[in-house]
Amino acid sequence: MTGTVHLAVYDTLADWETGHATAWLARSGRTVKTVGLVADRPVTTIAGIRIVPDLALADLRPEDSELLILPGADLWDTGDELAPFAAKARAFLDAKVPVAAICGATAGLAREGLLDDRAHTSAVSFYLAATGYRGGDRYVDADAVTDGELITAGPTEPVAFAREILGKLGAFEGSRLDAWYRLFHDSDPAAYEELNADDEE
Repeated sequence: MTGTVHLAVYDTLADWETGHATAWLARSGRTVKTVGLVADRPVTTIAGIRIVPDLALADLRPEDSELLILPGADLWDTGDELAPFAAKARAFLDAKVPVAAICGATAGLAREGLLDDRAHTSAVSFYLAATGYRGGDRYVDADAVTDGELITAGPTEPVAFAREILGKLGAFEGSRLDAWYRLFHDSDPAAYEELNADDEE
């Protein structure tokens, strides 16, 4: 499979939240490109890793992408600097192109009104309630939730987040997706054998 997936990058990005998803999407044949507010202006993650965005957010079009991934970051809760990423998520969802948001990015989508009518999850329900959004009755206490083209997860569930993404884009399906999840979430050695068996077929 080929196609391009876009990973939003910004200062204070939570490094641990998207690695499973992006690595395995790349292994499935996708190209992963980073998107920042400004192209070529480095951002710094929580770990202090510098990333130079491939593309400016203003130049990102839904029709050029299979998926927009929005990681958590401290900046989601300290001001409106990342609000343009939530607005871009609206454009993606309006175009029926998937969006995957984890941790603080879910609060950004809540402020944008994108969780009012969609099943979703996050760190905890009261974290999103603090945004003043109107979707509290659609909150699901689960590791990760997919509703149509929207995937959400809390900060402690990067593997479940990746599972939903990989399944949504067809990188893994059925028993192979289940085996992938059991390997990386449960450390099940039998799952490793199942994944290898699939590769050999």
